[in-house]
Amino acid sequence: MESTKDGPNLSSAVESQNANAPETSKEIVRRSGSNLAFALAVLPRAKRYDMGVFYAFCRVVDDLADDPGIPIEERKAGLRHWRDLIRGEETPANPGIEQEFVDLCSRYSLRPDDLEAIIAGVEMDLEPLRFETADELKTYCFHVASAVGLVSIEIFGYANPKTREYAEQLGYALQWTNIMRDVGEDAGEGRIFLPREDLERFGLKEDDLLGGAPDPASFQRLMKHETTVARSYYEAAEALLPEEDRKSMRSAELMKRIYSGILDEMVEGGYKVFETRYRLSKPRMVCEFLRAKFLG
Repeated sequence: MESTKDGPNLSSAVESQNANAPETSKEIVRRSGSNLAFALAVLPRAKRYDMGVFYAFCRVVDDLADDPGIPIEERKAGLRHWRDLIRGEETPANPGIEQEFVDLCSRYSLRPDDLEAIIAGVEMDLEPLRFETADELKTYCFHVASAVGLVSIEIFGYANPKTREYAEQLGYALQWTNIMRDVGEDAGEGRIFLPREDLERFGLKEDDLLGGAPDPASFQRLMKHETTVARSYYEAAEALLPEEDRKSMRSAELMKRIYSGILDEMVEGGYKVFETRYRLSKPRMVCEFLRAKFLG
């Protein structure tokens, strides 16, 4: 649900494999420090390990795609290798995360289409990205976030098919929030994820964002619009979650509360995303964790 694009670079996972000292999922999760890794802690022990394996897979392929120290063709070859593992065309898997991932796919009969959608998403980051429309951005969000949610719920377990629709909508909500929070950071790296049509609608140009000083009033109007879009996805997810699956989705619901809280912080803080990286306070994070762990 949440994209794995934020977090420390873990290209050492690839390097360590080449050095015959492959990393395990536990080592990758331990170093990640992301909100998704935090949310895994509310799960039962067995599910926590399995989600850790899946999360580690997401981190490794994402970091492989993002690593500027590896030539593009080598990154593409590395992602093809993971595709072959998903399809069962690459055997045997290497020890460490590869073998853990293959075992996970077998035990849960994970859908190859969902997993390949994640690979397709990280491949989009190999080249400079610009989105003309909100629909184009939504497609990107499906690959880097909703597809993660669709795999996650197979591990969580669910009874009602509507829970897949819930996971898709929540993925859009989380990633839209993530993109809004990271506007300043992404602009500093020459990247803009917000749709070009939205910038034009509110009188902004890409250079305004890349320069780090867009017109405040215009930028406020833009971000208020994106807030409305993100909240529509949160509301859709809430309406779709079947009552019988609410308990098994406690980790996903924790992510929803964390990121909707970050969205609220941006609104209350006036969208100062060029100066601030919005996050929830530690006390708030602990409260949300305890709520998810013991109250659901």
